[in-house]
Amino acid sequence: MTKRFVYADNAATTQVSQHVVDAMLPYFTKYYGNPSSLYSVGREAKKPLEEARARVAECLGALPQEIYFTSGGSEADNWAIKGVAHEMAKKGKKHIISSKFEHHAVLHTLDTLQKEGFEVTLLDVYHDGLVRVEDVEKAIRPDTALVTIMYANNEIGTIQPIPDIGAVCKKHGVLFHTDAVQAVGNVEIDVKAQNIDLLSLSGHKFHGPKGVGALYCRKGIRLPNLIDGGAQERGKRAGTENVPGIVGLSVALKDACDTIEERRERLTKMRDRLIEGASKIERSHLNGDPVKRLPGNFNMCFEGIEGESLLLKLDFAGICGSSGSACTSGSLDPSHVLLAIGLPHEIAHGSLRLSFSDQNTEEDVDYILEQLPQIVSSLRSMSPLWDEIINGKK
Repeated sequence: MTKRFVYADNAATTQVSQHVVDAMLPYFTKYYGNPSSLYSVGREAKKPLEEARARVAECLGALPQEIYFTSGGSEADNWAIKGVAHEMAKKGKKHIISSKFEHHAVLHTLDTLQKEGFEVTLLDVYHDGLVRVEDVEKAIRPDTALVTIMYANNEIGTIQPIPDIGAVCKKHGVLFHTDAVQAVGNVEIDVKAQNIDLLSLSGHKFHGPKGVGALYCRKGIRLPNLIDGGAQERGKRAGTENVPGIVGLSVALKDACDTIEERRERLTKMRDRLIEGASKIERSHLNGDPVKRLPGNFNMCFEGIEGESLLLKLDFAGICGSSGSACTSGSLDPSHVLLAIGLPHEIAHGSLRLSFSDQNTEEDVDYILEQLPQIVSSLRSMSPLWDEIINGKK
């Protein structure tokens, strides 16, 4: 099989679809006004902004006035968590519950709050990569201000029991936030039915543009501003609105929600075929629950190799993926997600995440399954660690 290009890192970012690009273009040139302006050019920009808000709300089962546009998922996470924490601290509630394998946008925000005197409980996620509802309930205290649990993990793709967690939080009168950046567009979400009080999302995870996201905040929740300045977003989030980006996000989300069933069926089939084929590689391990995971998520560890070397070899073969190892930050530490589910350091170092979108094909899976075993074998042939493993010393 000849070398081809396979983009299989859609959990990191997706290609903006042509439909979304076409929807955005008029708002760079023809309808370029500031939505806050009172004259006609401004009003021409305000109308699509509010139409986009309604579109996003409809996809989430929310009200338009409950949607606030942000610069992305990280800002939405920061705003939700810090905002609720600071507001509830006025009532003497300074305890927050989360999990050990959240995205760093959540974990680092919690670190900041701990320095301010908040107490944080990080729940275990177990070998299957799932938070237990009973653990959430046991951790809730009279002074608990917020529970924040991600909808689907960004590395291993496991989908958490969000409706059940939301029900427990509602029962105890505790606000519930979910970082749904990976889930939105891949999983059906109804914030009311699933008892979600606050939800974060980001456009570039479902073929929308980068640099734009949204926060759903249930009506009635008082959320202090994270960014002060002008009166945009009903006085809650200052800064001239990114109209082209917001339009693009809303169109991309609508496209994703309209096709969610057929995409899930196709991507699940591709994912499972890739898992089955890669599992034939000696000493390979699937990370996370095999069923309760995002349709396009593949995450496995291969003993005796380093994730960074695996990525470089795959890249040379034209395959884009990612590793649990934090190589891009200059750190040699393995993924905190894989450590949280109980993997030892030496195995967690050899992880590979591949993530599909609707732009991937069965031929991509064929090519990966042709290249991956050869690359793993090649790396192991040069690995002293692999020699120790097969000789029984590890």
